[in-house]
Amino acid sequence: MSKVIDFQTDPSKYRHWRVEYDGDVANLFMDVDEKGGLFEGYELKLNSYDLGVDIELNDVVQRMRFEHPEVKVVVMQSAKDKVFCAGANIRMLGGAAHSHKVNFCKFTNETRNAYEAAEVESGQKYICAVKGACAGGGYELALACNHIMLTDDSTSAVGLPEVPLLAVLPGTGGLTRVTDKRKVRRDLADIFCSIEEGVKGKRAKDWRLVDEVIPNSKFDATVQERAREFAAASSKVDVARGITLGPINRSVAEDGSLSYDLVEVEIHRAARKAIITLKGPEEAAPADMAAFEAQGDQAYLLKLCRELEDAILYLRLNEMEAGLWIFRTQGDPETLIAHEALLAENAEHWLANEVRQYWKRTLKRVDVTSRSLAAFIEHGSCFAGVLAELLFSVDRSYMMEDEFEGDNRPIATVTLTADNFGTYPMGNGLTRLQTRFLGDPDHVETLKDTIGEALDAEAADEQGLVTMILDDIDWEDEVRIFQEERASFSPDAMTGMEANLRFAGPETMETRIFGRLTAWQNWIFNRPNAVGEDGALQRYGTGVRGNYNMERV
Repeated sequence: MSKVIDFQTDPSKYRHWRVEYDGDVANLFMDVDEKGGLFEGYELKLNSYDLGVDIELNDVVQRMRFEHPEVKVVVMQSAKDKVFCAGANIRMLGGAAHSHKVNFCKFTNETRNAYEAAEVESGQKYICAVKGACAGGGYELALACNHIMLTDDSTSAVGLPEVPLLAVLPGTGGLTRVTDKRKVRRDLADIFCSIEEGVKGKRAKDWRLVDEVIPNSKFDATVQERAREFAAASSKVDVARGITLGPINRSVAEDGSLSYDLVEVEIHRAARKAIITLKGPEEAAPADMAAFEAQGDQAYLLKLCRELEDAILYLRLNEMEAGLWIFRTQGDPETLIAHEALLAENAEHWLANEVRQYWKRTLKRVDVTSRSLAAFIEHGSCFAGVLAELLFSVDRSYMMEDEFEGDNRPIATVTLTADNFGTYPMGNGLTRLQTRFLGDPDHVETLKDTIGEALDAEAADEQGLVTMILDDIDWEDEVRIFQEERASFSPDAMTGMEANLRFAGPETMETRIFGRLTAWQNWIFNRPNAVGEDGALQRYGTGVRGNYNMERV
């Protein structure tokens, strides 16, 4: 699977989803094109999906928030008879490289999390209307919705048959959502995840697997009725119209480097690293939210976030040997702070809220990316407010101290704003500063006294905000040694180490999905019981079960 995977799309290009907008209710139909797989060698039968299907769904969810803020309820449903969704395509999983399978699961997890959180973050409630078979990843689509409705007939059932059928796990959060979100009793969950046929009707509701079971003759009407009820009860403020998310301007050089309007990504394949530079704003912040809204998708903080997210996703799937990402910024921190302050001061405005929530989601993508992450705080940088969050997302940060010979840029500083203390929480429910100073929570309160203060290297180091400060004499050697050392370590060991160190503090459903479930699925995807020549994924559909090594390890 060496083709370039592009995460940019728009409704005119969709092959697998369609949306019908009806005032404050949107009907989202899954209608997967069997011939529309991202790669050759499989057909997407029975509404099964691959990464391409999820790229479109991610785009739908994003546009729902920005282009259709009038929507209060989204009804996810199948456009095909007698099947809701058969889950991730087995032929795709059987033929995909290990790295693709793992990245596929991670992206689908992030997409599920995005629409699951839409009710709290954006006032958009997702209902799943299940008619027909709803198995594996299909039920995981439903699990991430805020309300599940199941028709009561002879063919409609929900199930997670991955363990008995495929020797893998429901790796898009299925196990975790069954226990943590739907709070299914452990013994019932054990039965549910061990059977192939799924659970139907009243039993599905009794076991808490769905919220409602409706007679088939009344199902469609009841679903729409429920959508109207939820919309009427919504506290979401009415918004007349949204903004259009146009194409992202990106070019790719022969060496793989990416160039956007506000983001530059240098790819150094021999050194196995990517240097990501974010540009600060050149124009002053808009005078008010009306002016911000008028800028649409060209508003600085929205545009920067879209470009950064695209770069993250592109690098994950297309530059997998670039194991070290280095974040840089260049620009005026005061101007950046003014842009952020406009949104903070108007946090109740629908668009300000959406941009802030978008940054929260994008920073979480950084947190769970299986790369070594570093930040270089150089002279002329603008690590302030939302961009300072990157300093607390990375594994290490290096900051220039005092003047450097021949460097006329402004001295490097770090500036905290009020937004660093709660606007962009991690998956563990804590801010990155709370996570950083888990052993010294009082220090986080002390740091609030520095809000708005441009901290130079010595001050930033004293406050514990950076890993190391280096002067002109030591900078080149120290950062070179760090990069060479990091690139020489085993990627497997590094990924395991980093994932464990990043998520200190409380365990949440989100940290369990990314920290525990993803790690187990990663391991299982390497095991011959699942992916070997006689493994379950290879034998699926032949009528012959996998030939398992029965050792428990």
